Amino acid sequence: MIALKNMSFGYADNMIFEDVTVTFDASWKLALVGRNGRGKTTLMKLLLGELPYAGRIQSDVNFVYFPQTIVDKTQLTKFILDELYDAPDWQIHRELNLLGLPEDILWRPFDTLSGGEQTKVLLAGLFLDEANFPLIDEPTNHLDVASRAKIANYLKRSKSGYIVVSHDRQFLDEVTDHLLAIERNGLELIAANFSTYEQQKKQRDDFEWAQNNKLKSEIGRLKQTAHDKVDWSHSREKDKYGAPRKKGSGAIGDTGFIGARSARQMKKAKVLEHRMYSEITEKEKLLKNIEKVDALSMIYVPSHRQILLTEKALTVSFEGRPLFTPINLAQSAGQITAITGPNGVGKSQLLEKIIQLAKSKHLNFSRVRQIYDDNRGDLNTFADDHQLDYSLFLNNLRKLGMERAVFHQNIENMSMGQQKKVELAKSLSQCAELFIWDEPLNYLDVFNQEQIEALLKTIKPALLVVEHDVTFVKNVADQIIELTPFNHDTSK
Repeated sequence: MIALKNMSFGYADNMIFEDVTVTFDASWKLALVGRNGRGKTTLMKLLLGELPYAGRIQSDVNFVYFPQTIVDKTQLTKFILDELYDAPDWQIHRELNLLGLPEDILWRPFDTLSGGEQTKVLLAGLFLDEANFPLIDEPTNHLDVASRAKIANYLKRSKSGYIVVSHDRQFLDEVTDHLLAIERNGLELIAANFSTYEQQKKQRDDFEWAQNNKLKSEIGRLKQTAHDKVDWSHSREKDKYGAPRKKGSGAIGDTGFIGARSARQMKKAKVLEHRMYSEITEKEKLLKNIEKVDALSMIYVPSHRQILLTEKALTVSFEGRPLFTPINLAQSAGQITAITGPNGVGKSQLLEKIIQLAKSKHLNFSRVRQIYDDNRGDLNTFADDHQLDYSLFLNNLRKLGMERAVFHQNIENMSMGQQKKVELAKSLSQCAELFIWDEPLNYLDVFNQEQIEALLKTIKPALLVVEHDVTFVKNVADQIIELTPFNHDTSK
């Protein structure tokens, strides 16, 4: 068993977990879900013993974390795996083969591999380690559809338990049998997959929103009633100081009677006001687990150019050899183009080439990068360095679900999901006639994905995007360019 007992953890005045108690079986294949910044990676670090906390965490297993930390990414991939794991070459080759990687990848520097290839190499290393309990953080990032299916099949065959975090709902459904959700008011453990949890949560949220609307109506009525009563008591109080009238009769002119009655009405108004605030407090308790998702903002400024880019027979070469079959590119204003293809085919390299083309044509563009570890420092300085409207930048971060307490952290100290939001909010807050995004959904939760889809459908910007999420591409793309590996044998 893995048990958290009265466990609390936070940064300064920002409590992430408070007096949490939960127990789960180490044999379970457990999905860990929750909004970005809610504490998924932090919980894994607590299990690893990397952070101080109050309370107790009890377990017999030895935890290992994915993705593993690579100190020197310029080393050959073989040497990196040898340093991380004590495994014979035949096992390494077996794992690489199961994940669809060629054996010669071992003799390439790790930093020359694509994001997807790096992820699969590290997963191969993780699968070599069968003695420890894996904490798997976003294993589907950078992976194409076929690779995600291979990872899912591998995990399904595993006889041991694990904890996995992923933004891919279909993947979670395939590889987990229990779910631990980090809600706004604590942890919820259920024996179900993500789809079941999502369905139950939606039903619960729908009920609570209905109750919320009822409360809003009641509060509005109470406010109006209290307002009317206070107005009446004030007007009666003024009547006491009008022209001299006969005293003691109890008639309209009796100031004593009016004063007593207005006092009673004022007291009733105060009681109603108290009831109103009680209702507001009750409403806040009721809505504590409902996730509010606001519409994002994007500064798309189309120019006079209708056709932004046209290139024929476009490809990218590595060591003089084309990576993919040449394509024809035609990018118009108000058009969303999705670039798809298997890992290692050259999608990110193609975007880099398109960026150079955009610069040569003096196009005003904004980008979201796949790797952005140079984003550092505080948000204010970051906004200045990138000439962003600070208010708009922070507003987009808030709409993406970043807590205000995080605004005071340096970017390098934020969670991976929060760092991704900084990179995305930067692009959304820049004026551009062309947006170039490389895997924008990595590390983002389901709510954020729906926000981005809604934004793109509303704004319809000129956008070139590389993304492996099939549903996202289907929902937003006007055209799809699929890259296929260049067949060098045929070219001879």
